[in-house]
Amino acid sequence: MNIQTHIDTAQEPSATQRAYLSIRRMILVGELPPGQKLKIENLRKILDMGGSPIREALTLLVSDLLVERLDQRGFRTAEISPHNFSEILKLRCQLEEMAMRESLAVADQAWEDRLVISHHRMIREPRANVERFEELHKAFHMNLISACNSPVLLKFCNQLYDLNIRYRYLAGKALNYSKRDIGKEHQDIMNAAVDRDADEACALLLDHYKRTGAFLERHFTLEAAE
Repeated sequence: MNIQTHIDTAQEPSATQRAYLSIRRMILVGELPPGQKLKIENLRKILDMGGSPIREALTLLVSDLLVERLDQRGFRTAEISPHNFSEILKLRCQLEEMAMRESLAVADQAWEDRLVISHHRMIREPRANVERFEELHKAFHMNLISACNSPVLLKFCNQLYDLNIRYRYLAGKALNYSKRDIGKEHQDIMNAAVDRDADEACALLLDHYKRTGAFLERHFTLEAAE
């Protein structure tokens, strides 16, 4: 899978790497809820490791915008808000369209093979296996833009994906796709990308994001009003 993070997981992970991945996962899936104070001692017990790698991991997560540093008071998980989600969605659409167009302009057979395989793996995974499905879902979306020859742009797209998926996890079972054929949406996006039809692929991708985004914006706006 072509999933980028701050660390290289191809090698044996260090204590900092293990702490980073574990805390990142707990934040994304909502096990560490928004605004929660991240006490080093508590995390040491959860992760069964020393405080130094945990502090280093939290510093990395600050630059991922998943953790906020509190002046002289440690760290907390990043807050959420309807405005924050709207900004994430807007930037994601703008940057992924740019990356998609650059990717399709230079995409080769190896890129196409990666994309088709990632799509196949995603559709075969039961959605009930939420975390594994989301991992494969991210791999598919990142493979769409993976031929883009701009590491900085890809890094931002990867980061925005994680910020967005956090909202999906927090919405949980309230996110109802019953009126949408998500499988067809993914298939149509892939077909247009394989055809190197940048206009169609981008239009379908942005519609895909905005449909989910519209629901999430309503959901979190209602939550904020309660």
